Amino acid sequence: MRYYVLASDYDGTLAHHGGVTDEVVEALKALKASGRSLLLVTGRELDELKALFPAHTVFDRIVAENGALIYNPATLEETTLGDAPPEAFVAELRKRGVQPLSAGRVIVATWEPHQDTVLEVIKQFGIERQIIFNKGAVMVLPPGINKSKGLNAALDAMGFSMHNVVAVGDAENDSAMLQVAECAVSVANALPTLQKISDWVTPADHGEGVMQLAARMREDDLLTLDSVLKRHYLPLGDRYDNAPFLVSPYGSNIILAGSSGGGKTTFTAAFMEILLQRGYQFIMIDPEGDYLELQGTVTIGDVAQPPALEPLMQLLDRPHQSVIVCTLALSMEEKPAFLQQLLAAVLELRQHKGRPHWILLDEAHHLAPAEANPHFFTPLHAFTNYIAITTRPELLHQSLLDQATTIMAVGQAPHETIHHYASCIKAALPEIPIADLQKGEALVWHRPSGEAPFLIRTLVPQKILQRHKRKYAIGDMGPDSFIFTGPEAKLQLKASNLLRFVEIAEGVDDDTWLYHLQRHDYSAWMRNSVNDETLAEQVEKIEDKEPDAAASRDAVAQLVKLHYTGPA
Repeated sequence: MRYYVLASDYDGTLAHHGGVTDEVVEALKALKASGRSLLLVTGRELDELKALFPAHTVFDRIVAENGALIYNPATLEETTLGDAPPEAFVAELRKRGVQPLSAGRVIVATWEPHQDTVLEVIKQFGIERQIIFNKGAVMVLPPGINKSKGLNAALDAMGFSMHNVVAVGDAENDSAMLQVAECAVSVANALPTLQKISDWVTPADHGEGVMQLAARMREDDLLTLDSVLKRHYLPLGDRYDNAPFLVSPYGSNIILAGSSGGGKTTFTAAFMEILLQRGYQFIMIDPEGDYLELQGTVTIGDVAQPPALEPLMQLLDRPHQSVIVCTLALSMEEKPAFLQQLLAAVLELRQHKGRPHWILLDEAHHLAPAEANPHFFTPLHAFTNYIAITTRPELLHQSLLDQATTIMAVGQAPHETIHHYASCIKAALPEIPIADLQKGEALVWHRPSGEAPFLIRTLVPQKILQRHKRKYAIGDMGPDSFIFTGPEAKLQLKASNLLRFVEIAEGVDDDTWLYHLQRHDYSAWMRNSVNDETLAEQVEKIEDKEPDAAASRDAVAQLVKLHYTGPA
């Protein structure tokens, strides 16, 4: 489900001439029974609203006074987002004949044409106040208080994201709320300016229009409106006609596959930056420590400490907090079971709150391998909004392949990557227009479009991450480890990472060190296994120009420490 919250204005939207019909209340109850929460967002003062609308308790929260007051009908708790108006300020308005006039917990309200008098008194008292207009009503509030701010505060308290909200209104003061909601709806009687910024205008007016919206939410979760919500679509790159390639933020399941060094990490970092900028919550399972330095996220787990579910879920309880889950401390055998436990908890949260919006699985073939029992990853069958990153699609669990909507192939032989994927899902092999890719390119097969695979220039992150830096520095490189054998292959000293390489290098005899130095084994390992061309070139110069064992050993060690133990 995408939309977990309906936020509705009162006057002119739910209500007609101040009243709400029984039919509208029943429609709201039915929507609530579907697992959704209801918020009433109104310019009215709370006591006035409660007297006027006895059925207000159907709402989970009421944002009153145009965003200044949040009320929980279940607990009767009130929270104000601003200071009360000075008594002398209100008294001066009465003295000047401003009538009608009311003062709430925060708001001061009157009607046109008293706005000029109100402005004069604000200047006289030297207080910070803004004036908001709404179909003739004049509302005086502290700076920054509006329906958008009040709605945001209520959602935070309830654990919801604005990306899971449908907002409906009719007048000027609803504009701020509609502009921040994921889906903006106006009733038929709404002002033309509000209808213009709406994603949908209901055929009926007032409460009947809200009933139509509620019915449509229950029927298909507004799925048929997704095509008009292009402002929320997420870019994956640019086509070669310079048109952006965009995917919906909901229901997009992506496989990113290709050889090492093809740009998977670079693209993924850029995509996460966009999610952070747009306010979408995500969780990244990071088995190699590639993304630990991504700003705006919190990391759980490290090279020595496995990630713990309880603190992870506590972090995810915050709607705006995205999390990197580092699994460097888990063995290959432990990772599939960890993913199963994590998904069970994360998908339960998603079922109730609609988030995290995206789940990213790096080295997904270790987390959800093809050879696992078909029923082992049962949660994957309720899985959407994911990116599974792998070297080859055929290494992935079948459920990830079957549900994918898009495959992006990078690196060498992208046509083979697409063909392997098509074979795995028993789909007709698409025509592939290209065999080789340039750096920063991807071959994309977006199956819902029905078009053949096409080229894009992929995203580039604003902050370049050092690829696999922590894995190569202190993790376990497995089969890519460096093996010191010596000239007669009498040794089998395994350096599973760069720092271990330095430790072993300091202890091996000169003959062993020089044997590998003269063969250029060190630079070859750093180029082909560590994937650090800069370090490889610097080490290669030492291999070419420094024949002394002690001097070359020290020089190589200093370079490794400079690159991998200095500030990230």
